This record gives sequence, C-alpha cells and structure tokens, in this order.
Amino acid sequence: MEWTRIPVGPIQANAYLLSAADGSCVIIDPGAEGAELVRRIEEKQLTPLAILLTHAHFDHIGGIPDVLARWDVPVYLHENEKQWLHDPTLNGSLYFGGSVVVRCEPTPITGQTTLTIGPFMFDVRETPGHSPGSVSYYCEAAQIVFSGDALFAGSIGRTDLPGGNHHQLLNSIHSELLTLPEETVVLSGHGPETTISMEMDTNPFLHGFS
Repeated sequence: MEWTRIPVGPIQANAYLLSAADGSCVIIDPGAEGAELVRRIEEKQLTPLAILLTHAHFDHIGGIPDVLARWDVPVYLHENEKQWLHDPTLNGSLYFGGSVVVRCEPTPITGQTTLTIGPFMFDVRETPGHSPGSVSYYCEAAQIVFSGDALFAGSIGRTDLPGGNHHQLLNSIHSELLTLPEETVVLSGHGPETTISMEMDTNPFLHGFS
C-alpha cells in the first residue's frame, strides 16, 4: 500500500490517499480543493472506494462535494458528528468567516470497530477530545494511523472549539494511539508525519499525564 499527503485549503489541512496495488484507494479528510483532489486521483489512475473522515470540522470536509460529484462512494463519519456536515456552527466554518455545508448522508461509525473496504482494513479507534466524534484509522498492514487532529508531530489538537475537552483528548491519545506499535507512522491532520515512538519520547504535551 502507498499513501500520499495532499495539504489543502487556507489552513493546509492534510488530505490523504491510501492506494492498493489493484488501483483502488480510499480518501481521508478531503478538506478543500476538491477539484484538485479529483485531478490528482485521476492522474494516478486510482478508483476511490470510500471517503473516511477523522472528524467533521470544516477544514476536513470542504472537498467532499467535488469528490462525490465524480464518484458515488460512501462517506464514513462517527455518529456523534453526523449533523456537523451541514451545520456551519458545528463544523466551525462560521467562526472562521465561511459557511461550509456538505449535503450527504454519512455512513455512521459507532464505537470501536473494524472497517473493511476492498483490500483495506482499518482498526477504527475513538479518539475524542479535539471534537466529540474524532476517530483515528489504524491500518496494520501499512503500519500507519490517520490521527486527524488528535495527535501531531510535537503537538496535540486544540480543545477550545465547541465539543473540545483537553483531558479527554490526552486520555484518547494515551489509551488509543500510544498503545499502537512504536514504529507506527502517524499521519496527522496538519503538518508532517511522525511516529508513535517519536511522540512518546519527545512530545511535550504528553508528559506528566495521569
């Protein structure tokens, strides 16, 4: 499997493509510049099977309409945020001078689960704190985890937006992410990749938590 990071939008949120040898792919967090994402996917001659959302803040969902206009694929989102797609107050766009509205009926994720989509298998881990429906997608076969805005290289997600909870976020990171194999590559919602080992050793936000 091969992953590609594509920073999009004014906040440079990371959209990701995870592709398999058969030419299929899944799209993680198509946050903006949907037409460009479609172009990149077509350029790579990939066939999308699904959109996976780590959470439904505006900078992670804004490109969905363009993708769905090109491919009729399911959109996976935690049930706690199913209303956020079409509500600018909940998805945060209203607070940043915009109004992002996505009209689709997501396939709800409920609880910790395993998600199999074509050749892709994900251990879906609930990692709330940045937002109430945040999840992380761990792909053991590729030794990667898409952590959304829970865990970054050297930092963690902000918790001052509606539904954020700092203690809950730290608990999520320690119980659901730092328990992954240390060599796991962390693909965050913003910024460069890191590893579980690196964050355990050097992330200043994770020390002294109890």
